[in-house]
Amino acid sequence: MPLSSPLSRRLLLRGLLAGAAGVPLTATAACGDDEDVPVDPNAPVELSVFWWGTEARARLTDDVLALYTRKHPNVTFTKTWQTDQGYFDRLAELTAGDKAPDIFQIDDDHLAEYAARRTLAGLLYYQGARKLETRPMHDSLWRYGYVDGSFVGVPAGGNTQGLVYNRTLLTRHGLPEPTTGMTWEQHIVWAEQVTKKTNVPGTQDPSADYKAFWVWLRQQGKDLYQDRSLGFTVEDVTRWFALWSGARDRRATPAPDVIRAGNTNDVTKQLVVTGGAATSWVWAGQMPDLQKSTTDELGVVAYPGDPSGQWARAETYWSVHSRSRKKDAAVDVINFMLNDPEAVVLLGTDRGLPPNVDLRAKLSETVTDPAVTRSIRFESELATTFGDGPGPPLRGHRTVKSELAKAAENAQSGRAAPARAAEQFVAAASAAIA
Repeated sequence: MPLSSPLSRRLLLRGLLAGAAGVPLTATAACGDDEDVPVDPNAPVELSVFWWGTEARARLTDDVLALYTRKHPNVTFTKTWQTDQGYFDRLAELTAGDKAPDIFQIDDDHLAEYAARRTLAGLLYYQGARKLETRPMHDSLWRYGYVDGSFVGVPAGGNTQGLVYNRTLLTRHGLPEPTTGMTWEQHIVWAEQVTKKTNVPGTQDPSADYKAFWVWLRQQGKDLYQDRSLGFTVEDVTRWFALWSGARDRRATPAPDVIRAGNTNDVTKQLVVTGGAATSWVWAGQMPDLQKSTTDELGVVAYPGDPSGQWARAETYWSVHSRSRKKDAAVDVINFMLNDPEAVVLLGTDRGLPPNVDLRAKLSETVTDPAVTRSIRFESELATTFGDGPGPPLRGHRTVKSELAKAAENAQSGRAAPARAAEQFVAAASAAIA
């Protein structure tokens, strides 16, 4: 029977979503938690919001919540912000007690962990009823917020892996820029030539970087995680470490002590801006901040290999607490931040590119920072090649990342052969997710 109206299509979609989740078509049951307090839509509502970030992020978030209140005068906010250090310790305290925020920011290191604690409200109903609009997002972006079949994290911004390089250095020495689609071997040969001509190591060694390892695995038909297990073997990790051991032997990468200095999330210490290497392996959305740390012009391309190995990843998510009795209002605020044109302009690219690709295009027309413009253009173009995104990382992902860095640095320094370092990593990673 044809779907004769948008309402019919919405009801069918709600039915499909609810059927897949095995829950009835009610807001309460689909969220799987306490009922919302039934209130008049115009009755006063106070929501608590908790997030981390810089002072600039705090101001932007405060501004967008104030905009929401101007448009919905009955809704006010209790806002709590802090830097990232200690944020998740504080969130654990709040969510374990009776002071849990209605809305809070979370990342993919913690998404599965908090979902397992039943801390995150399921949002399938709201997505199905179009109270939470995800159609303007890339599929692999919003699907990354699903844990065990429940939609628990709404992407606050889109991002993907990016190889940021020093365009000024290459131009000065008449060298070609790297390109999306180069093979891994071609990238290492290119980096070797950069080192020879500029005396600056061509590329940061990414063997300790889980993002690069994950993309490489996906290009081999593997994955970082497969169901509830690791998606790779000791042999895979040995090949990965051996690839970069060979690159170091060819002087395509820096010395081990310099590599270690660049294994950081601090953009001011990335080798592409400190002069330690001509490229750094980062998230593409970090390029504007990297650009602020150098007077040289930077460029960005995809990681080597087939770009379909990359995916749209959320830098941060918004979640609603499972015990919140104001879920309807909380979801409407999140939807507003993602899909209201004024809100999107206010928030800019602080949490990544706007997930709504239509509004992302409009934002690019208003941006004056050329680094932001390049970042938006790069990810928008690359999005046409994205393959299916992986599921969110398993519990223990933070330990997996740190153990990879530890094993890679052992291999880089010669404290362990690639095969031995791979064995150590796989043993530690398996224990972390057990």
